[in-house]
Order: sequence, then C-alpha cells, then structure tokens
Amino acid sequence: MPARSGVRSRSRVRPRLSLAVLAASAALAVLVQPVQATGTPPAPDKALRKQLDDLVRTPGGPPGVIALMRLGDRTVAHRAGVADTSTGRPPRTTDHMRIASVAKAFSGAVALRLVDRHKLDLDDTIGERLPSLPAAWHQVTLRQLLAHTSGLPDFSTAPSFVEIVRADPRHRFDSRRLLDFIADEGLRFPPGSQYHYSNSDNIAVALMAEAVTGEPYERLLDKLVYRPLDLRETSLPQGHRLPRPYLHGYDVTPPAPPEDISEVLGASGVWASGGIVSTPEDLSAFARAWAGGRGFLSEETRRRQRSFIPGAASEPAGPGVNAGGLAIFRYTTRCGTVYGHTGNFPGYTQLAVGTADGERALTFSISTQTSKSLKPELLAKVRAVQEDFVCALLRR
Repeated sequence: MPARSGVRSRSRVRPRLSLAVLAASAALAVLVQPVQATGTPPAPDKALRKQLDDLVRTPGGPPGVIALMRLGDRTVAHRAGVADTSTGRPPRTTDHMRIASVAKAFSGAVALRLVDRHKLDLDDTIGERLPSLPAAWHQVTLRQLLAHTSGLPDFSTAPSFVEIVRADPRHRFDSRRLLDFIADEGLRFPPGSQYHYSNSDNIAVALMAEAVTGEPYERLLDKLVYRPLDLRETSLPQGHRLPRPYLHGYDVTPPAPPEDISEVLGASGVWASGGIVSTPEDLSAFARAWAGGRGFLSEETRRRQRSFIPGAASEPAGPGVNAGGLAIFRYTTRCGTVYGHTGNFPGYTQLAVGTADGERALTFSISTQTSKSLKPELLAKVRAVQEDFVCALLRR
C-alpha cells in the first residue's frame, strides 16, 4: 500500500489514520548475527552486519530487520534489532508479518496460473468477466490490471474510504465491494497508455479469478499458491489480529519511542492488494518460485509476464533500476538482476526477490513503514542496503 504520512497511537492518531495515509529512536540492543538454518554456516559477512546495525540505529529507522537468503539448498538469515521492543527478543525466520503489496504478486500468481489452465486469458476484459462494474472500465484487460496500466483510480485514496478508516481503523469491509468507493469515477487515462500503480488493479484481478472459477479468492490462493509451494504459515486474514509469533511493526517518530501498530488496522480494506500475512521462510519460498517460474508457470506465460515497462517502479521502489512486468518487477542492480515485488504497510516495509533460475532468493523485512512520501531518506538508505544484500546473494 502506498502511504502518505506517519502514525502515532490509536487514540492519538485516529483523526489522521487511513490505509493509504498510515505509516523512536529508543536505544535498542542491536543483535546482528547470521543464522544458518541448513548446511554449513558461511563466514560472517561483517559488511552486511554493519549495514543492518546502522539501519536499526538510524533515527526513525526500524526497531528490527531480518534478511533471509536462500542459496540452493542453504538458507541463511541475517537479523538486527528486536522483533518486540517489550521483550527484546530478536526477529525469527518463523515470525509472521504483513507482507503489504507483495500480496499483489500472489494475486498475480493466481491469475497467471489460471491463464495456464485456460480459465483466464490476458486479453479478457472487465466487461467480459465483471460486467457489473462500471461501463467506463469495461475495456480494461487482465494484462493491463497486472501491469498497472489500467487507468483505474485507487480506491484506497477515495475520500469516503479514508473517512471510514479514520473513524474506525479496524472497520470490517466487504472486500469484494472495495471498488464501490470509486464506482462513480472514470478511468485516469486510456487503458494501456500509461503506468500508474493502483491498489484497485489487484482487487479487480482477484474478482476476475473468482468469476471464472466460482471459488473464493482465499480458496484459490490455497489451491494454486500455498499448497503447491508448501506455504504453511501464509494466509489472508480479514481482521486485525496477527498469528503468533509475529514481527511487531512500529511507528518510529523520534523523539518518541517506537510505538507498536502491528494490529491497529484490519486487513479487509486491502484484501488482494495487500492483506496477506506470511513469514520470512514462506515468503522466500514464494520468491524463488515467482522469480524462477519454471514448474510454477509455463514458459509461454512466463515470457508474456516479463514484458517490462522501463522505469515502472513498485511501491516503494526496490533496489537499483526498476522496471514493471505483470505482477512482477525487475530490479537491475550494479551486481546483476533479480525479480520480485516490494510493499509497505503501517509498521512494515518488504522486499521479496529471486533470480531468474529460481535458485536464489532474498527477503528483506523491516519493522517500520517507508515510501517515497514517508521517510524518503530512510527509504534511500534501505534501498542501498537491499542492493548490497542482492550483491551478496548473487556472489555466493
């Protein structure tokens, strides 16, 4: 989800709070160490450890960060800071967390696997599959939705939506009616003519998947993504609670101490666009499959997915130079190229990427929110650290 400003406590911030508007420096004991899950531990990478140490100590930076590398049959985790400031415990690879807009890659996975099964076609239109939606949108195709070139306005910035969330951050939305908030609006531009990242696109993608299968999106996620990839700790909740244990997410606004906002918001208002909860272990398994594609998507679908728009960035931007495909982004760094998605949500900023052969993956999770409009200086620092981790991933 894109963000516009920071957030304080539920009682203090309610007048400012919205899913599109949400977003410490206490002295934290910094725990930075590589943790080997399988195989022989590599020599500690002091440069990476220092990067994470510096990130956690940055004013306004995250109380915790965990970066998980999958290198063939080896898994190596680097962590800094704490998962919970009240207990001081370090982040774990099994901690649940909000993956924010990385959830858009999951809705893309559902849609493209249905393309492979000939249930959907990339040229299917909203008018054909969702005729009850406004006629002004009917020529928008599945391809354009997945590429963020649809022109659909973003429901999460609609004044009526924002007003509800400000009044009740845990409001239970009917996720399948989120596009009603913009039903009286036309398209921002002719479909396919521009790139504009919109949370509405992936809501429409999920609704298309439901329309052609007759099954709830949550069940399609389970059948087409979770079970094939053995993602046992990944889910799409409707409420505000997180499964235990979890990486706590914080608003960090110095000089106030970090404030836990992990469960301030409900997930029903982001649904297929940003509501998924996962763990670093599960997310890295997904990143390998999504980046590699082989055995998960057909070669033809994978080829069509990777017609990239130069300069089309995810939100927030990922490391290096960004380019956008169909629910996947290409990140060209000084050391090579990886593929995946980013995301931000109050309390969390995420990166999940892998190599084109599916052999290597990196997830990089921090426990505070940042974007191009919220803490842009922190985002620049995070992107630089992410690029160093991508380089380490590709060198090993």
